[in-house]
Amino acid sequence: MTKDVPDELQIEREEGESKGRYLVRFAGAIAEMTYSRAGETMIIIDHTDVPDAMRGRSVGHALVRRAVEDARAEGRSIVPLCPFAKAQFSRHPEWQDVLKR
Repeated sequence: MTKDVPDELQIEREEGESKGRYLVRFAGAIAEMTYSRAGETMIIIDHTDVPDAMRGRSVGHALVRRAVEDARAEGRSIVPLCPFAKAQFSRHPEWQDVLKR
């Protein structure tokens, strides 16, 4: 079994009334990024976890990027409380349009 994550990640999204998460399942492991909803137009990213089997393969980046894409499509803004997500936003000025100030 290879440890390489496929180029086309299958990112799933689960959203409830007040919380949600994005996840990637690979090689029996799950990477996830969780968030809380703050009203209809804002989400707060509060946690990102990428198992060792997926580290170094941009899985965390892909999770944050998907949240940004969904926020744009849905007219939402993002508050990145999670240190990893916050660092990704600082590295990607093109994402500033969805960043809640």
